[in-house]
This record gives sequence, C-alpha cells and structure tokens, in this order.
Amino acid sequence: MTAPTPVKNRPRAVRFALKRKYSDIGLQEAMQLVGRENVLLWQLDTPDRPASAFLEEDLRRLQVFDLTASEQGKTLLIDSLLSEIVPNHDELKIWKAAALQTDTLTGVADYVIAPRRAYLATPLLCVIKAKRDDFEKGRAQCIAEMYACQWNNRQSKTNTDVFGIVSNGQAWQFYKLTGDGDVWETELYALRELSGLLGALDYVCGECAKLISVPSH
Repeated sequence: MTAPTPVKNRPRAVRFALKRKYSDIGLQEAMQLVGRENVLLWQLDTPDRPASAFLEEDLRRLQVFDLTASEQGKTLLIDSLLSEIVPNHDELKIWKAAALQTDTLTGVADYVIAPRRAYLATPLLCVIKAKRDDFEKGRAQCIAEMYACQWNNRQSKTNTDVFGIVSNGQAWQFYKLTGDGDVWETELYALRELSGLLGALDYVCGECAKLISVPSH
C-alpha cells in the first residue's frame, strides 16, 4: 500500500501593523497619545534678544526670495533663525529631516534638536514647518512628534520635558510636553517683532540645554 503523500505546511499569512504617519494625525488622536483632553496656555516671560548684525544682513538678503508662498522660502527663514540662536548653546545640535519612530508612529521630522553628538539620541525639541500656513495641522503634528521624542527618550530610561515649535517662518508657536503628559502652547510670535521672537526661541533652546545635565528619573 502506497504511503499517503504528506501535506506540506502552508505558509502563514504574516500581518504587519502599519505605523501612522505624523502628517496623518489629527488633534484628537494626538491628544489621545499623551492622555490629555486640553492644551494649556504657556505664557513666556522672556527678555527681548536683539538680532545680531549677521542675522539682520541675512534677513535682508533673503528678501530676494519669495518667503511667504514658497515652502522652500519658509525653510530659509526657519534655518536663519535657528542658526542665530542654537549655536549659543554649545550642548545642542540641529538635525534636519531626521527619522523619528515609535512602535506605532513613523515619519521624518523637519528639524530635531538634540545633544551635540555624532549620532542622534535623546531628542529634546522638534520643529514642524506649518505647510500651507496650516497651524492647526501643525499643532497636531507637533504634539505627536513631541510624544515620539518622549517615547524614544523613555526607551533609554530618560523622562524629561520635550519641546516643539510650529512655524511658517513668519510666525512661530512654541510647545512643551511635560514628563507628566501636560501639553503647553504659547501664543504666536511674529517675525516682525524679531527681538521678542528671538528671546522666546533662546529661552526654549536654553531649557533644552539644561535638560542634558538633568539625571534620568
């Protein structure tokens, strides 16, 4: 009697959980990530910071570009202001188009500010360009990216505040996600009030620099 032909095991279908992109996250979902229902008003009391002669000249030269309708023009403005302030904090380094992932989220942050190292670790601040001047969309994306920064930091046993910025170059809005999950948001700062904007940006970068020496919780 011929032995029955063994039935080969059929390959099992492998399911992959699709990660959400930050740009697809709405405000309600972003707030659910951090476990909060409301954003708190963050009132900064910071001194004005005069622009350097270098920045004033740079902004003057940039006027030959379209800085309002062009997304690349907005990037030039953001680059210029970050380059003015971040070098004052030796502990910090700017990463552009940085990959930022969690177990459920994926995407590329326009800018990440982190400790000055040869590699990206402990992201402290993310900057989101408000594409098409949509600050509401930028708000949701910023909260989601701050959550991702905090998630990554906790994987290395670090639990600190993280910060965010939403900007179209002409207007800037600052955010903070505390270690307890509270989300704070400032009012808009305008480029035309440059010294006030630079003071706020310098303060937030200074807070990031302080966190580098804070022991892990």
